[in-house]
Amino acid sequence: MTTATTAPVDIPPAPLKGEADDRIGLRAHARHTGALIRRNLLWIRNNPESMFDALLMPIVFTLLFVYVFGGSIGQALGGGQDAYVQYVIPGMLAMMSMTIAQAVGTGFNEDFQKGIMDRFRSLPIGRASVLIAKISVELLRMLIATTVLMIVAVLVGFDVVSWSGLFAAVGLSALFGFGVMWIFLTLGVTMKSAQSVQAMGFLVMMPLQFGSSIFAPTASMPGWLEAFTRYNPLSGLADAARGLMVGGPIAHGLWVTLAWSVGLTVVMAPIAIRKFTNKA
Repeated sequence: MTTATTAPVDIPPAPLKGEADDRIGLRAHARHTGALIRRNLLWIRNNPESMFDALLMPIVFTLLFVYVFGGSIGQALGGGQDAYVQYVIPGMLAMMSMTIAQAVGTGFNEDFQKGIMDRFRSLPIGRASVLIAKISVELLRMLIATTVLMIVAVLVGFDVVSWSGLFAAVGLSALFGFGVMWIFLTLGVTMKSAQSVQAMGFLVMMPLQFGSSIFAPTASMPGWLEAFTRYNPLSGLADAARGLMVGGPIAHGLWVTLAWSVGLTVVMAPIAIRKFTNKA
């Protein structure tokens, strides 16, 4: 009786860390990025609660600040609640860019904890495609949140003086959000849980948001705090957006925002990419 033998099958080894990116061309990277963007969008469609922050936060914060603080702060501005609406909406645009950016870190951390990154590691896809797809979807969520914010703003009486300035302010906000995302990507890769990323993000965002010109003018603040707000990136973005959308000084806020956006990207992007590559 003879025993059938099976010829050995050569199975190619899994690519080493960083090796997959070297083997994949630019066209394949683009195709993989598109597939991963679609995967992230499908996940959002199947988990609509993941859009609650982008959809509800602009509504809640706008109504809260306009109708709770608008009267008193508006009087200090010399125009009542209507004046405060013109003041705070561009500031809210700045706040949205940073708050939505936090979701990059928590989403990445959850992907690692749930083993999704292990699945990606076993596939012949470029590691850069995973990062680009995640950032692209979060920028889209940021634009959705901005759209909701502007719809609510018009409903509460906001008057857009310059539509071209509005689009420029949205672009500046997206640029700053892109820079901030690298911080949260680093936190998402290095911290142990999504809750830790959220807690760290809260500790960073709260002083920057409330120690700024987003919600109130800084002239009445103590001297040391006023000096801090002058170079606070959120103050710069809020002031630049305010000047672009309703008129006023632009130059100082613009260069502060651009400096922070470029600086964060140049410093944090290599760190985030290296840590992600080492872990993925």
